[in-house]
Amino acid sequence: MHATLPKLEISDFPAIRRKALDTLQVNLGYLCNLSCIHCHVAAGPKRTELMDRDTVDTVLDFLRAGSGRIKTLDVTGGSPEMNPHFRYLMRAAYDLGVHLMDRCNPTILEEPGYEWVADFLAGLRVEVVASMPCYTQDNVNRQRGKGTFDASISGLKKLNALGFGLDGSGLELNLVYNPLGPSLPPDQHKLEGEYKQHLGDEHGIRFNKLFTLANMPIQRFGSLLISKGRFDDYMQLLKDAYRAENLGNVMCRNLVSVDWQGYVHDCDFNQMLGMPFGGRAAARTHLRELIGESLDNLPIAVADHCYGCTAGQGSSCGGALS
Repeated sequence: MHATLPKLEISDFPAIRRKALDTLQVNLGYLCNLSCIHCHVAAGPKRTELMDRDTVDTVLDFLRAGSGRIKTLDVTGGSPEMNPHFRYLMRAAYDLGVHLMDRCNPTILEEPGYEWVADFLAGLRVEVVASMPCYTQDNVNRQRGKGTFDASISGLKKLNALGFGLDGSGLELNLVYNPLGPSLPPDQHKLEGEYKQHLGDEHGIRFNKLFTLANMPIQRFGSLLISKGRFDDYMQLLKDAYRAENLGNVMCRNLVSVDWQGYVHDCDFNQMLGMPFGGRAAARTHLRELIGESLDNLPIAVADHCYGCTAGQGSSCGGALS
C-alpha cells in the first residue's frame, strides 16, 4: 500500500501559459513488465488500465485535425507496446506523417511475445527513448529489479543491430537517466559522455543522446520519500534549486498529455495527480472536446511538483533544459 502523499494543489510556483502545441503525448496504459521504484505512473504487471480502440481513434482524429501543426506523437506507458492497439496507432500516425516517439523500456524486447517490437519500431523509423537509469548493473537492478540490467543491455543490442543509435542510420536511440534517490541529476552533457564510454567499451552499445530527468515526488517515488521521512527535504531541494531561465522551456508549454481514457492534462505528471487541464473548474476534459480547437495561450495548471522541472539544469521529457 502506498503512503498518503501531501496535497500539492496550492503552490507559489509561477503562473505560466501554453505556447503553440506541437507534441501530443499519449499514455497507452499503466501495464508494464516492471515495477520501478522511481516510476511516477506506478506502472506494473498487475495494472489493467489500457487505452481502448475507440480512444485510440480519437487520438488519430485529433492528429488529423491538427495536420501540419502537431509534429510529434510521443507514446508512453507503462510499457506502451503492451497495449494491443499499439501497432494500429503507430501505423496510422506514421501514415499521417507525424514523427513517432516510443518511450520504451528496453527489457520489453526480451519478453516472450514481444519479439516483434524492435523490427516494428525500425520499420516505422520510430525515435526510441529507452529507460536506462544507470550504466552499472548494481544501480539498474536496485532501481528496476533483479535481472533488468542484463535484459536492458540485450534489448539495446537488438536495437543497435537494426541501426538504432548509429551515425547516418536515421534511426534515433536516446537513453533516459533517473537518479537512484532524492537528488538532482548530474550535468547531462558530462554524464552522457560517461554513458557512451562505459556502455561502448563494456557492451559495444551506441546511442544518440542521454536525457537526464529529475524524479517527481508523486505516486511510487513520492510514497517512498514519505516512508523514509524525506518528502519535505526533497521538495525543499527542488525549490532551492529553482532557476527562472528554465521556465520558458518546460515541456508543458508545447505539449499536452492524454491519459488511457482519453482525458487531457497539461503534462504527464499532472495526469498522475488528476489535475484538470489548464486549471479548469471542470473535473476532466476529454480529447474529443479539443479536436480542431486552438490551445495557444491557455493557462497551465501548476503545483509544487513543477519545481522538479525547473530545478538545476531543468528536466523535461527531452532531458535537461539548460
